[in-house]
Amino acid sequence: MFGIGVPELVLILIIGLVVFGPGKLPGVGKALGQSIKEFKQANSDDPKTIDANEQKKIDAEKK
Repeated sequence: MFGIGVPELVLILIIGLVVFGPGKLPGVGKALGQSIKEFKQANSDDPKTIDANEQKKIDAEKK
């Protein structure tokens, strides 16, 4: 899709390791994955689908 191959991915991971350090890298990856997941959910074709957390927020705003 973006023309990124194995050497480019390895370079990106090495740079990430140097910048964030080995202790923070798993947390950064988790946050990035969660952000991508939420973005995909927001752009889904079925806008009527609401997860439990969103429903709690809606209910709290009504009160």
